[in-house]
Amino acid sequence: MYDLRNIAIIAHVDHGKTTLVDALLRQSKTHLAHDVVEGGDLIMDSNEIEKERGITIFAKNASVNWKGTKINILDTPGHADFGGEVERVLTMADGALLLVDAKEGPMPQTRFVLKKALELGLKIILVINKMDKPEARPNFVLDEVFNLFIELGASDEQIEFPVVYAVAKLGKAGFIPNVEEMTDISPIFDIVIKNIPPAKRNIDGPLQFLAVSIVGNDFKGRIATGKIYRGKVKNGETVMRIKRDGDMSPIKITSLMTSVGLERVEIPEAFAGDIVHIAGCADVMIGETFADKENPEQLKPLHIDEPTIQVTFSVNTSPFAGREGTYVTSRQIRDRLYKEMETDVALKVRDTESPDSFYVAGRGELHLGILVERMRREGHEFQVAKPEVIYKEVDGQKMEPYEQVFIEVPDSYSGTIIEKMGGRGAEMKDMRAAEGITHFSFVIPTSRFFGYRSKFMTDTKGLGIMNTLFFGYLPAVETASMPHGSIIAYEDGQTTAFALDTAQQRGTLFIGPGVEVYRGQVVGQTSRDEDLEVNVCKKKELTNMRSKSSDGLVFLDPPRPMGVESSLEYLGDDEVMEVTPENIRIRKTTVGKRKGK
Repeated sequence: MYDLRNIAIIAHVDHGKTTLVDALLRQSKTHLAHDVVEGGDLIMDSNEIEKERGITIFAKNASVNWKGTKINILDTPGHADFGGEVERVLTMADGALLLVDAKEGPMPQTRFVLKKALELGLKIILVINKMDKPEARPNFVLDEVFNLFIELGASDEQIEFPVVYAVAKLGKAGFIPNVEEMTDISPIFDIVIKNIPPAKRNIDGPLQFLAVSIVGNDFKGRIATGKIYRGKVKNGETVMRIKRDGDMSPIKITSLMTSVGLERVEIPEAFAGDIVHIAGCADVMIGETFADKENPEQLKPLHIDEPTIQVTFSVNTSPFAGREGTYVTSRQIRDRLYKEMETDVALKVRDTESPDSFYVAGRGELHLGILVERMRREGHEFQVAKPEVIYKEVDGQKMEPYEQVFIEVPDSYSGTIIEKMGGRGAEMKDMRAAEGITHFSFVIPTSRFFGYRSKFMTDTKGLGIMNTLFFGYLPAVETASMPHGSIIAYEDGQTTAFALDTAQQRGTLFIGPGVEVYRGQVVGQTSRDEDLEVNVCKKKELTNMRSKSSDGLVFLDPPRPMGVESSLEYLGDDEVMEVTPENIRIRKTTVGKRKGK
């Protein structure tokens, strides 16, 4: 029986989790595909959207062998919107590497992932990463992390965490904060083997396996990934499947696999403590137990925090409907949404009274935005309404979700932040200034926070930093809609520089010249909180007379790019986002698909 460690890597977004995993895989001389070794991409961020955004969205696992010890490495998302992934993955770990930037220190998402790890009683190792930064301040970061542990109620044993310093990008680590003395990443392996407890390996009892994630495979069907908590399992044997509601049915395991490096490799049997991938159940769901056929015992189903916001997905009804998408019908959209719910337990989908619309609830705008982006890249075409908060009733009182907002801005913008957040009903929890930067902490109803991110960037001239965290449910407040004014296309046609020159004097444009638009499409935002119809397709009249003024060039400001998240955030009560594989458009809901189009 080999020695085994299961470790999760947790951190705030962009503090270097995936880069560290890459370094560990390469240092351990794990077998990697030739194109991975030669390429400069992050090995674990395999999804197209993850590569583009530089963030981890889907939790993944790999394994390395270090001096006879197998180490299963679990890479987790750092954003709170993907907390469903984080919570499930941490249940498989026996310890965690907490990565913190040597300059920034613990950030809002650090708090979120660390809180989850401490609640599960995991042994924590602190890795202070990016020690090569000129502004690195490891002693300050260490003090801040220690204070955070105390604030989150860590036990005496958890507070005595070991510390290692690293430059994951260079594949180096050490036990003292001196980059010059670091040679390779091996100190992290050594500290893991010394401090993370071996996986509990009760192999004599009846089988218990918990499915924590599901992936589809063209050849093997649905594959359940999870941890064996007790007993052992053999490839080809029949086990008892226990659904979340306790219903039981026997299934035959058609493929039993474990991770070797990044690959799944078939094995004849596996034992308690290991993380394996099992195929053989065509409709297995997250949170189900595979147990011994003769003595089935269910493991406690996973608890996942409930969604906080919802949007309505509908069939596209714009004048351009059906031009660009491959999957455009309500049945195709519905099937895709329900399929997503099978692998994302933090997502909820339900039908509406209309056969062409569906409620989709998630953990935040980024969570829902990533789903929208994935669907449009697959060829789906649809429209999405303005996000709404999900209210709950507790002891007869209406409750709504609140956000904790952390803001860092140059001192000169602090007055603007206080004014704007106060105007939205935010309560300031903390304010401190250091080295010309003011740090704020606010608590604000989610419904009043919608639409502020883009205005925040404008208010701070792009110099501000904002992070948010779900705070909890508190008594609901009467929320008046935060108004904004849209520049609306007056007629169908193609935009011209001449017309846009006039329109940009009224606000900020979302599109440039030469773009096909239809009447009712939102093409910009006015400087006032009221809508304005503008003919953005008007052409300059040509005459046979020349004048100095008529020959002048038109200078247009660069249009504001409106992606999925920024469009979701912008939407007003009477607006929808039209999503196609080629375009993201915003339009008024009164615009419908016209006959003959």
